[in-house]
Amino acid sequence: MANKSGKKIVVLASGVFDLLHLGHVRFLEEAKRAGGKNAELVVIIARDSTVEKTKGRKPIMSEDQRCALVESLKVVDKTVLGYENLDIGEVIENIKPDVIALGYDQEEMASEVQSYVANHKVKVKLLRIGKFGENSLDSSSKIKQKIIEKLAKN
Repeated sequence: MANKSGKKIVVLASGVFDLLHLGHVRFLEEAKRAGGKNAELVVIIARDSTVEKTKGRKPIMSEDQRCALVESLKVVDKTVLGYENLDIGEVIENIKPDVIALGYDQEEMASEVQSYVANHKVKVKLLRIGKFGENSLDSSSKIKQKIIEKLAKN
C-alpha cells in the first residue's frame, strides 16, 4: 500500500522494549500490518534516561541492546533511539509518519500525539493497538516477577 504520492506508508511505533517478549512482537506486527502490504515500520526505542524518568527505574537492558534486538526482528525496517527531550513534534517532523501505532498502555503518549496533530494540522493516522490475549508472560514486569519467584524457590 502506498500513499497518493507513491511512497511507502511509514508506520511509527515506540516503546521501551526491555526484556523483549511475544507481546512486543505482536504489537510490532500489528503496527506494520496497519500500513498495508509495503509499509515501512520505524520503531523508536526509549532512551535509558527517558525510561528512568518515566518509570522511576533504569531498564534491565541498555538502550543499545534493546535497539539492536528490536531491529533484528523481521517485521522492523528501522530503529531509532528516542529523543532525550521527549518532543513528539520533533519526532513527527523528522520521521514524517503516515501512521502512529500506540500500544494499549501508552495513554500519555496518545494524548500528546492527538494534541500535536490537532494543533499543527498534521495528517497522521493514530492507531491504538490492543492487548494480545492473557499470556502469563506478556509483559516485562511479569517476566521479572516470574524470575524473582523462581529464584526464591531455589
